[in-house]
Amino acid sequence: MSPTTGRRIVYWRGRSYPGYLNRDELTAEKFVANPYFDAQNLRSSERLYRTGDLVRWLPDGELEFIGRIDHQVKIRGFRIELGEVEHALSLCPGVKDSVVIARDIREGDKCLIAYLVASKGEEELIAVVRRHLLECLPEHMVPSAFVLLDNLPLNINGKIDRKALPDPDTEVSSAEYIAPGTEMEKILCEIWQDVLEIERVGIQDNFFELGGHSLMAMRVLSKTKAKTGIEVPLKEIFKLQTVALIADFLDSQQYIDDLLYSRGESAHEDEIELKL
Repeated sequence: MSPTTGRRIVYWRGRSYPGYLNRDELTAEKFVANPYFDAQNLRSSERLYRTGDLVRWLPDGELEFIGRIDHQVKIRGFRIELGEVEHALSLCPGVKDSVVIARDIREGDKCLIAYLVASKGEEELIAVVRRHLLECLPEHMVPSAFVLLDNLPLNINGKIDRKALPDPDTEVSSAEYIAPGTEMEKILCEIWQDVLEIERVGIQDNFFELGGHSLMAMRVLSKTKAKTGIEVPLKEIFKLQTVALIADFLDSQQYIDDLLYSRGESAHEDEIELKL
């Protein structure tokens, strides 16, 4: 590469490249022939590793990182191929087109955002899509926010213009605001407001539509146990999703605990009897 302000892909050289185990196609794609190989130069390598990093070579000789050409991102310690999430979305009924990006929706909190174009009616589409993704992808690969668009923005080359995609409005839920009524609902609303860092949460608001993700869900469950003494499985927040339903679940668990206590039993002892 000659010094320029144009964009370049980074390649690494080395004395030996074993490649990927049992993945010949990926090895051929990533480890490419070096057109500048010099057999007389001990520092020269026959092959180069195509990193996928997109950089710009500045006039002073330094490389400025721009992004990834394969759209691989790292979210809360997990490496995620955005194409895998988009493929799962393409298999979901009601989704005509989609694109997934990683973006900071809060300072220092990078999340996956899915932009959807509905093939027909949009009613309940996001809920359907989220359930579909939870069935076929790990929790950390399910986007934290979904945005419905009439069409995906395109650049002059006819490709999706990811930079033109709007920011999600995680402060606004699709549900009409309903204030908490029971003591359990009030506790949960306060916890959600604290963890999600938003001013107001209603009992029909969806945790994930408000920008929640698996890491935040774990914080919510930790605070919930500290306040109520009840431990909620992580899967329940993905299943129930609203304050109202989770409050009902907690109230039912409290009722069971109180009933067992009045009989001089514990939930653990009851589970053992059932297993026997």
